[in-house]
Amino acid sequence: MPHRPVLWDSYKDIGVIFVCSSSAVRHPTEQDGRVLAIVAPGQGAQNPGFLTPWLEIDSFRKGLTELSEVTGLDLIHLGTEADEAAIKDTAVAQPLLFGAGLYAGLALDQAASNGGFALADVVAGHSVGEITAAAGTGVLEPAQAALFIRERGRGMARASASSPTGMAAVIAGQPEEVLARIAECGLTAANFNGSGQIVAAGTLEQIEALRAAPPARARVVPLKVAGAFHTQHMAAAQPPLADLARTMTTHDPITALLSNADGAIVSLGADFLQRLVAQVTVPVRWDLCMDTMRQLGVTGMLELPPAKTLTGIAKRNLKGVELFNLNEPTQLDDALAFCHAHAGRRITSPDTTSPDTTSPATTSSDRATQGA
Repeated sequence: MPHRPVLWDSYKDIGVIFVCSSSAVRHPTEQDGRVLAIVAPGQGAQNPGFLTPWLEIDSFRKGLTELSEVTGLDLIHLGTEADEAAIKDTAVAQPLLFGAGLYAGLALDQAASNGGFALADVVAGHSVGEITAAAGTGVLEPAQAALFIRERGRGMARASASSPTGMAAVIAGQPEEVLARIAECGLTAANFNGSGQIVAAGTLEQIEALRAAPPARARVVPLKVAGAFHTQHMAAAQPPLADLARTMTTHDPITALLSNADGAIVSLGADFLQRLVAQVTVPVRWDLCMDTMRQLGVTGMLELPPAKTLTGIAKRNLKGVELFNLNEPTQLDDALAFCHAHAGRRITSPDTTSPDTTSPATTSSDRATQGA
């Protein structure tokens, strides 16, 4: 592998190196021939006991223990022994999913210097998976990302507790008819997941009305989430999150990092953090993220644990892209081989350092509520 200089080393305990100079990164193109995407799932992907095999890795256990201390939750217990009802709580699910994705990705890095995240040509996360993506690409250091995930989870849990709300996937049907029926029920289209799936969010009564009378040729599947995420039902969670973001320092991402807001490649770390705050109340446009991946010529997609949701969506929307679900540490060697097979090697100018790769976040709640 080509030499990659150390521009900062927040992962020195486990020997992970990130390159944070935005000028050292080029966006992949179809001409590269190979383009690797690493993606992180969002809420609803978690299952009881899904972290059990990962705790055999010392660095994973160490990271999850530190995350437990920050969040005030016993994530080892919750990820191995807790039942489905316990891990559905958004204040629990968010740090669990963040820890699973980040530390599995870093386990790939540890297995081979500069593997995993450091090999990815493009990185994206769905909903809370965006925080995993931010930490994996160096936008936020793990300690800061842990604080962000704690406030996000707690704030969204408080907002969810104010009234019974939830989400449901509308599968199949004509998009125009699906959106019209969602609006008729007083719901919000909160996730656009590509062909054949739009997620509606709102009160449980509204979701039941949609389930009872779905759009033509469509079915409605309730999701394992505890609130109407990415809607105005979450507005109360946003100001505290914006206040926290203003205290944080960001780095520019090491590779092409996609935003759920519009599928755009975000080159500035401070901009991505602003978008994370905004995303609490605006829809996830995963369809646009996949459009960008298609334009970049992605040839392989690896989904971090708990994996299968995003690769399942990709199977229908990104025809011809090779897919890999990383769910157990026994797969790390195969996952690393997959990464090497598809990585396009985006680093071209390792000797140039941006003067402002580290910059305080300037998030404002006014800008955040406009969808960044």
